[in-house]
Amino acid sequence: MEKERLVTFTDAVLAIIMTILVLELKKPTEPTLAQLWALRESFLAYALSFFWLGSMWIALHNTWSKANTISTSVIGWNIVLLFLLSLIPYTTSLVSIYYDNKVIQALYGVVVILISIVNIILNKVLNKANKGNKDLSKITKKYMDALIIDVDIKVLGLALAISVYPQAMMISVFIAAIMMIVKRR
Repeated sequence: MEKERLVTFTDAVLAIIMTILVLELKKPTEPTLAQLWALRESFLAYALSFFWLGSMWIALHNTWSKANTISTSVIGWNIVLLFLLSLIPYTTSLVSIYYDNKVIQALYGVVVILISIVNIILNKVLNKANKGNKDLSKITKKYMDALIIDVDIKVLGLALAISVYPQAMMISVFIAAIMMIVKRR
């Protein structure tokens, strides 16, 4: 398979996932500021998931731009990544409805942690398929180092969400996303 075909497919799936996110937003029962304010958790969950997916898209773009070879393992792990990403609209809609619920926040947390772990694996197999590509190796090392910190932050958020404060999961995703943006510079 050509790299461009896989990149185009990945971009299309991510675009669809991001579009589905907005379709899951609840509508106010009346067109008032009070009703809009009542939906603040929905908007917060949507915005966080949207910008987190956008950040991932940028990172994938930067990585794929340096790759020359696509292996069967790369395709397989990319499909696993897209599957997990496709769960984001569902888990985001649950979080927007049950914002204070430990189980729902934990479900969201498990999905985003798995996405980060699969992203690490995808970068490793992409490097393996492109042995000797110093540009790719440099960018994936930096990205994987950030992803390891990302997973640590999200695991801490998951632990806090389950034990003490359910919203810690969403906060940890926000902190991890900011860290990824800062680390990329």
